[in-house]
Amino acid sequence: MIISDIRTHLLSVPFADPPRTGFLSLGAIDLLVVEVETASGIIGTGHLHPLAGGLRTLEMCINEMLKPLLIGEDALQVEALWQRMWQATFIQGRMGITVMAMSALDIALWDAVGRAQGKPLWQLWGGRPDPMPIYGSGCFRGLGHDGMIEKAERYAAEGFSAIKMQVAHLFTHDEDIANVRDMRTALGGSIEIMVDVNQGWSVDEAITVGGKLDAYNIAWLEEPVMADDFDGYHTIADAISTPVVGGENHFTHHDLKPFFASRKVPILQPDIMRGGYTELRVIAEHAHCAGLTIAPHMFPELSTHLTASIPNPSWLEYMAWYDHLWVEPLTVEGGMMAPPGRPGHGMDFKPELFREFPYRE
Repeated sequence: MIISDIRTHLLSVPFADPPRTGFLSLGAIDLLVVEVETASGIIGTGHLHPLAGGLRTLEMCINEMLKPLLIGEDALQVEALWQRMWQATFIQGRMGITVMAMSALDIALWDAVGRAQGKPLWQLWGGRPDPMPIYGSGCFRGLGHDGMIEKAERYAAEGFSAIKMQVAHLFTHDEDIANVRDMRTALGGSIEIMVDVNQGWSVDEAITVGGKLDAYNIAWLEEPVMADDFDGYHTIADAISTPVVGGENHFTHHDLKPFFASRKVPILQPDIMRGGYTELRVIAEHAHCAGLTIAPHMFPELSTHLTASIPNPSWLEYMAWYDHLWVEPLTVEGGMMAPPGRPGHGMDFKPELFREFPYRE
């Protein structure tokens, strides 16, 4: 399992259903795929979809700063390799590009370990392949009032027990409240509604609008203010009844320490691009000690291994963004998703993607 080669690939694959977030322009799924190969021929893969560009910068970070640290090392020592990359890039990193690049490599390393041992990651980590609840996300604000409701109703018809809609950015406060009210009316009381602000409000706005949304029994209010405004999160959590959640834009457990300490954000949503499997497992452990649960941000095909092997899982998030990319996509049945039984993370990109969809800037 000595690491003999690391290769990167940049892709730009069309969306099957382009998202309309209202604040990001996403014309294609821009991916960085990394392969870690060992001397015995085992190949593990990881990938990044950073949404807002930077693929060539991330690729350069892998090749210039991280690849030299890993070639010739034992791929089985994943946590030790994480620490080696972390310490070697501390001056330039701790967040941002370096941690995202490290995350892609970490995912690939764990995949290689699982494939070498013939075990899926959830089994390698002592978990169980029980199905986990998954909410239908992507009721994007750019779809408008009617479009958000129509998409949510499709999710409900497919057996999802929860959906996520968006507010802020494109709407006035009154429109946001009306949109949530009408979504609740359309779905009835049996479907959970998560509401995502995407960091679009001030603290005062979040308290004012969030307080009015309390009446519609929403499951959570997500990222109401900028990610680094920890005091703001805590103030909002104290002021409204709806749980306040976040974490997708935080890097590693170090960045989440204020939430572990306050325990006022009951559900954390770490993103695998901002820590890889190694840090997501550390985050889950810290969260469990603090009485918090974990609902990973996006990437359910990868995150399902985590939620199947930790004591404090909450939800998985589904947007169907990548279903057409996989050789064997995972399926949602009755609003639940189970981890694959294939070795490693068990997800392989269709080989034709690398020929047909080279990255375009």
